[in-house]
Amino acid sequence: MATAHPRTQIFLASTLYGAATLAAALDAGLFAPAGRRLLLVANTAAVPETTPALDEAPGFERLRGRFDGVLSWNETISPFHPSGWAPRPDDAPLWERHLRLLWGLGTDEVEIVLESIQVSPALALAQVFPDAPLEVYADGLMSYGPTRSKLDPLIGTRVRRLLHLDLVPGLRPLLLAEFGVEAEIVPGEVFTKVLAELAAATPEPGPAAGPEGAALLLGQYLSALGILTPEEEERLHVRMLRGAVRRGHRAVVFKPHPTAPARWSRLLEEEAERLGTELTVLETGELAEVVYQRLRPALVVACFSTALFTARAFYGLPVTRTGTELLLERLAPYQNSNRVPVTLVDALVPDLDGAGTAGETDLEGLLAAVGYAMQPQVNPGLRPAAERYLASCPTARIRRYFKRRRLTALALPGAVPSQLAFLPRNPAVRRMARRARAVRRRLAKRAVRAVAP
Repeated sequence: MATAHPRTQIFLASTLYGAATLAAALDAGLFAPAGRRLLLVANTAAVPETTPALDEAPGFERLRGRFDGVLSWNETISPFHPSGWAPRPDDAPLWERHLRLLWGLGTDEVEIVLESIQVSPALALAQVFPDAPLEVYADGLMSYGPTRSKLDPLIGTRVRRLLHLDLVPGLRPLLLAEFGVEAEIVPGEVFTKVLAELAAATPEPGPAAGPEGAALLLGQYLSALGILTPEEEERLHVRMLRGAVRRGHRAVVFKPHPTAPARWSRLLEEEAERLGTELTVLETGELAEVVYQRLRPALVVACFSTALFTARAFYGLPVTRTGTELLLERLAPYQNSNRVPVTLVDALVPDLDGAGTAGETDLEGLLAAVGYAMQPQVNPGLRPAAERYLASCPTARIRRYFKRRRLTALALPGAVPSQLAFLPRNPAVRRMARRARAVRRRLAKRAVRAVAP
């Protein structure tokens, strides 16, 4: 009689937030029992050698006990970078054999839990273990957007479910929907308990952390993504500070992105001095959610950070956003995976200056339309919903979230002003367009003949 092989679960994480999400899912009993659970840490920073990995972050020791071992993906594939390496197809069996020996897996049945499955390191790990069932967990707002590229069916069909936090209540993620992957919510109350553990294990920063009840500004380092220039991002932080002061906040805490240059805070400090505002810059790399628990900020300001939604959904804190209109204009190409997070924040979070309104009434329609416009080949079934939304949407709102060129390329409503919408369907206009194309082709042929030897 055959004996079942032991089961080993491998959890891949690159951020402390992601590891906390996994810990919450484990505490909630969302994973089947296993003989061993291994946390595989990937440091995907541009220069991993100079940036601490998540297992070196403050508070990680409180998460370590949920796993039977912690492995380093960077050490495993050194000297390659985790974001740029994947096995060649012919080498995948050799890599699987190597990792089974290196990690002591033997003949165990392997199950893999991944983040960001469309890219390495998650994609590389899935390719190394081609027979392993996959589960995906989301550590932010990107899960509400479509899969960023067409995923190999040999990978996509292995995904059993998508685990995510209910950051936008009632909204279903589009990620991996093309494979019929069911989404399952990680309970928010369990997640906040895990974050409370991290806060309790993080050394008390003392008065330098800023006063309780201050306004909290969150930096994101958007210039590293090529969305803004460093100068523009510095001005965005200054805009956050000025907006908080206009709202009456005299004490402000700035939490820069962990990899942002130190000089950015100097410009803020100069502006705060000019405004007569007490500014505290947090130098620690702790999660924004840990700061929420310690400072209970009176206001959280950011551009499109996921932390805006955790602040509101899990801690009941007031939140505002700024800069989303600029980012909606700058994101390129239209398929940029940050588009859905920016759109959700812009549509649901009030503007810091009160210039825009939040509260999209048809959020599912907006998400379907943006998701289809981003990835029409991945999600062709979203087209009817996209057409309905765009046909009923005011022109100003269409122009905010959609590029006219993109709508034209996909023949979607809103590509031309409503008073001219009849033109694409007009037989006379279509005949003229065909004649114009024919004339252009003839002229092109004559030009070629004229220059031919």
